[in-house]
Amino acid sequence: MNSPGMQTAERPSRPAVAAAVAAAPSRPTTSTTLTALDTVGCAVLPALLDAAQCAQLRDSYSQAELFRSRVVMQRHGFGRGEYQYFGYPLPALIEQLRTELYVPLAQIANRWSEALGSEVRYPDTLREYLQRCHAAGQQRPTPLLLRYGAGDYNCLHQDLYGEQVFPLQATVLLSSPGEDFEGGEFALTEQRPRAQSRVEVVSLRQGDAVVFPVHHRPQQGTRGIHRVNMRHGVSRLRRGERLTLGIIFHDAT
Repeated sequence: MNSPGMQTAERPSRPAVAAAVAAAPSRPTTSTTLTALDTVGCAVLPALLDAAQCAQLRDSYSQAELFRSRVVMQRHGFGRGEYQYFGYPLPALIEQLRTELYVPLAQIANRWSEALGSEVRYPDTLREYLQRCHAAGQQRPTPLLLRYGAGDYNCLHQDLYGEQVFPLQATVLLSSPGEDFEGGEFALTEQRPRAQSRVEVVSLRQGDAVVFPVHHRPQQGTRGIHRVNMRHGVSRLRRGERLTLGIIFHDAT
C-alpha cells in the first residue's frame, strides 16, 4: 500500500515529462539530446523533478511498506551502500515517470536495435512492454531508491534481470551536490573493440536525470556500426548522504 505522502505528491504533467527528454540547460532540440545518446552514450534531462518531489522521495526510503526488497551492497560485492526495490503498485509519481519516459525512449531503442541488426522491436507503450516481460516470467518491478553515505560507492555494473532487456534506463539525483554530499559522481564506461575503455563522468543537479544504456549501444566506426559494451557506477562519496531514484523499464524474474 502506498503511503499518504506518496499518494498526494504533485506529479509532473505529461507535457513536462515528454519535454524533459528533449531538454537541457540551454533547451536544445530533441535532435541534440538524441545526438548526445549516440555520441557520448548518455543524455541529461534537467529539472525532471522539483525540490519538493525530491525531498518526498528521499523521505520515502524509510517507509518499508513501499518496497519489495532491500539490498546491502557490501554483502554481495556490489560496492558500499544500499538500495530498495519498490513493490507493485508503484507510487503514483514513479509510475508516471516510468510510463511517460518510456514512450520517447522506445523510439530510440528501436532505432538502436535496427542499427545493430537485431529483429527485436519495442512496443509503443510501457504497458505493452511489461506484458512481454511478464509473459517471460519477469514480474517483479525494478524501480528503486539507492542510498549512499560517506565512503560508499557503486561498482561498475549492468542492470540485467532476465532475457527481456529494455536498452535504456534513467537515474534521477534526489540530493543536492555540494550541500547534501560531496563526491559520488555518476560514471559510465564504454568498452570499445580493440581499444581502451572510455569513461564519461556526468555532473547532475538535484532533480536532474541522466538517461544511459543498460548494457550496450551502437557506435559508428570506420568499418560501419558496431556494438560497444556499457557499464555504469558511482564514485566514492566523500561526505554526506546521496539518494537517487533508478528507473528501469524491464521487470525482473
